[in-house]
Amino acid sequence: MSDNRVAVIIPAFRAEALIGQAVRSLLAQTHAEWEAWIIADDGQDYETVLAAKGLRDRRFRFLSSGQVGTGASRTRNLALDRIDTPFAAILDADDRMKPEKLQLAVARLADHPIISVALDVMNESYERLRLVGNGPDRPLSPGAYKFTSLSMDSMIVWDRRRTDARYDITLSNMTDLELLLQLWQTAPGTFQLGTPQHDYVKMTRSMSNGEGVTEGMIRSKTTMLERLEQGHYRLDGQAVDGQAAFLRISLAAEAAYPLALREKPGLLFEDHLEPMLRAYEAENGLG
Repeated sequence: MSDNRVAVIIPAFRAEALIGQAVRSLLAQTHAEWEAWIIADDGQDYETVLAAKGLRDRRFRFLSSGQVGTGASRTRNLALDRIDTPFAAILDADDRMKPEKLQLAVARLADHPIISVALDVMNESYERLRLVGNGPDRPLSPGAYKFTSLSMDSMIVWDRRRTDARYDITLSNMTDLELLLQLWQTAPGTFQLGTPQHDYVKMTRSMSNGEGVTEGMIRSKTTMLERLEQGHYRLDGQAVDGQAAFLRISLAAEAAYPLALREKPGLLFEDHLEPMLRAYEAENGLG
C-alpha cells in the first residue's frame, strides 16, 4: 500500500485570529492523509486556541520554537527536522488551501517531485484581489518558473524522498524562493497546477509596503542573485539565466515600487512587477 501522507507545516506567530481558517481548510481537504504541524513562535498554546474554536483532530501535531518571533524559516525547519511523511507542504497561518489541493498535488507527485500551484490572492477579509500563475496545468523549468509564479513560492508540495532542503535562516525575505533553488538542485522543475488551489492572504503590512519591507526584499534578492552568479546552487545555465533575469527585474521593481505606491495607493506589487516581466519576455521572444 502506498504512503501518501503529507505533512502540512503551519508556522504560527500571533495567529490566533486567522489560524482557524487555515486549519478548517485542511479539514475540508478531499485528500485525508495529512498531518498538520503547527509550530508556535510566540509562546501561545495553539492546541487550546483551536479547541476553543471547536477544532480538534488526531492529525494535529503541536510544536513550539520556545521563543518569540524567531521567524517562519526557523519554525518551519523545526517541523521539517521531525516529520516522517514522504510529502511536505507549507501553509501560512493566515492562508487557506482549496479543498482539492492536496489530492491534485499527490496525484501529480507520482511523476513530478515538486508541485506548484496558482494562487487566489486575497485581502484580510478573503476578498479576491487578483490571481497569480493561473493557466493550463504544465511543467515549468526553473528558468521559466518565476515568469509564471511571480509571487510567493511556499505554496509548493514536494516529495522529500526525491528532493529536500531547509529554509535559509540568514535571509530576511524570499526564503520560499531560496528553498526552491535548493530543491531544483535535485529536481528538474515544478509541475504547475494552473487552477488556483491556494488562498494567499495579503496582510496589511505587505499591501502597504510597510517600513523595512522593500529594504529586506532588496537585500535578499541581491544575495540570491549573487549566489546564482557564483554557481552556488549548481543549476544549469538556462535555470541560472532565467532566475537571474527574474531577480534583476524584480530588484528594479522593488526600487521603483515606493514611488509607484505613492502615486497609486494600494497598488499590489504583483501588478507593479508583472508588466516588467511581460516586457522582458516580449523583448527576448519568450512566453
